Amino acid sequence: MIHLTHGMVLAAGLGLRMRPLTETTAKPLLTLDGRSLLDRALDRLEAAEVPEAVVNAHWHAEKVADAVAHRAAPRIVLQREEELLETGGGVTRALPLLGPGPFAVLNGDSVVLDGPTPALARMAASFDPALMDGLLLVVRTAQVDGEVGRGDFHLDPLGRVRRPKELELAPYIFSGVQILAPGLFEGAPAGPFSLNRLYDRAIVKGRLYALVHDGIWFHLSTPDDLDRAEASMQSGLVKALF
Repeated sequence: MIHLTHGMVLAAGLGLRMRPLTETTAKPLLTLDGRSLLDRALDRLEAAEVPEAVVNAHWHAEKVADAVAHRAAPRIVLQREEELLETGGGVTRALPLLGPGPFAVLNGDSVVLDGPTPALARMAASFDPALMDGLLLVVRTAQVDGEVGRGDFHLDPLGRVRRPKELELAPYIFSGVQILAPGLFEGAPAGPFSLNRLYDRAIVKGRLYALVHDGIWFHLSTPDDLDRAEASMQSGLVKALF
């Protein structure tokens, strides 16, 4: 078990598949049920009593800056990226701001609704620094309303992650919520790169694990995805259950 003191929200992406909605704003600033996706991610960190957070910004960075300026908690450092650094490069650049211990990283366009226990609390309770360089929150692909491709991962009985083999369907998809240890980034390259490069290295070492989400996750890739999620929220069923 760990105590999370730092988090990061990834809000720099171009949101190309969400166009035309993202032509004039950043994808994490789109709203779901009256609240921006970015605020929902920051709300999750605040609820978990994570006091310090980094938010990166590239596409419509000024609008992202304006959106986080009003928040009292968590305390936010905005990391502007003149060059889009992708997920791995963005977190690597932020490492000096993320403290010496494991930290949470949330996709700014991912909406997770908690089950009986808040997801970050479950993850912090499950994270073992002696065994793990990363712990991913994953969702059963069969429960996702939307296009998920061939899935992302398989899990062994202990929760260790592996990639699907060629032509193999994977039963789990990454939710965009994770806890990462600084050791995952040892020897990480400079400049833009995907976190997937570090995941693959950790998989080889047997140090990438996953926890299956016990609540709801909205897959928000396209405008249709956002419309379906909005309809679910407005129906009252989701609110009644979670």
